[in-house]
Amino acid sequence: MTTSRVVVVGIGADGMAGLARASADELRRATTVYGSRRQLDLLDDTVTAERREWPSPLMPALQAIRDDPAGDVHIVASGDPMLHGIGGSAVRMFGPDRVTVLPHVSSVTLACARLGWAVQDTEVISLVTAAPRTAVRRGGHAVVLSRDESTPATLARSLTDTGRGESEMTLLEQLGGPEERRRTGTARSWSADPPGDVDALNVIAVRYRPDDRQLQVLPDEAFAHDGQITKQSMRAVTLAALAPRPGELLWDVGAGSGSIGIEWCRSGAGCRAIAFERDGTRRERIAANADAHGVDVEVRGAAPESFDGVPQPSAVFIGGGLTRPGLLDGCVDALPPGGRLVANAVTAESEVVLVQWYSKMGGELRRYQHYRGEPVGTFTGWRPAMPVTQWVVVKP
Repeated sequence: MTTSRVVVVGIGADGMAGLARASADELRRATTVYGSRRQLDLLDDTVTAERREWPSPLMPALQAIRDDPAGDVHIVASGDPMLHGIGGSAVRMFGPDRVTVLPHVSSVTLACARLGWAVQDTEVISLVTAAPRTAVRRGGHAVVLSRDESTPATLARSLTDTGRGESEMTLLEQLGGPEERRRTGTARSWSADPPGDVDALNVIAVRYRPDDRQLQVLPDEAFAHDGQITKQSMRAVTLAALAPRPGELLWDVGAGSGSIGIEWCRSGAGCRAIAFERDGTRRERIAANADAHGVDVEVRGAAPESFDGVPQPSAVFIGGGLTRPGLLDGCVDALPPGGRLVANAVTAESEVVLVQWYSKMGGELRRYQHYRGEPVGTFTGWRPAMPVTQWVVVKP
């Protein structure tokens, strides 16, 4: 039996006129074409196939196509289907040998061409499903893919609320089509007076201002806190011990200001964190800090009570609450084999807990002591910080 193909054809705002010959030929020979209503409306009368609009949610429809062996299936998608598009979902669902993707010029490439930006130096951020706060950056520039006509104003408010109101936003609508339009303003001005009549098909090019990017561990002043924060020097060695990898999830237990979880998310693509904190004011502060740095941190209540129903972590950091009954047990139980746990203690009582677990599970037990030079009259002396005991273990 011949296995049917799935052909994904990218199309731009200029419709059939902008298609390469191979793409147009595929659509003209199709018997069934799937797509959104806007994409299907771009097809002209030379496409005689039955047109089926995607339902919501989309995945059941893809599964139905996978289970139906009858004939080739054609899907029409915006721009480059492999750039935050349905092409990737189709390949995952059907396998690369069964899927043919015919890309069009992406909206990102068109936006960069209009602005004179090199594509390889431009970050691409999709807000099609993600929260607008995840597009906040501390500098640089990005092309942001919008969900709909409300995205530009929502992003402008997020930038303004996190101190990025001077960021320059260029709204690009109907890119590549006969009704292409471009408008520029600051995030602050658009937050106060959002642009009207925004087309649903839009992307936003952002130059983030001010530019205070820092690639390594941030200074303590980058976080709002009440003193309950893992200081920069300890944050550096703690992140090294946690060893984040792309796409991993961290539990930040006893999160305080959320600095460890935020640094974890900044460290690699797709890194996420869940912060557990018993104090309500601190939970609000963690969320605000995460928003300010544009990272994905989910904030929950006290540990271990809030562990139920939470996704399994790749690593766990414990910065507070070590003496709470069941907390360390719950963290160790939650980890998969090979998962990492790092715990820091500054009190004698917490240190005793770590020593007991170290005796039981092994790993590495370390103590850090650092000093700062401070004035002593007209001279300089060394003032010690509180020593920190750290336990690092990989679950067998």
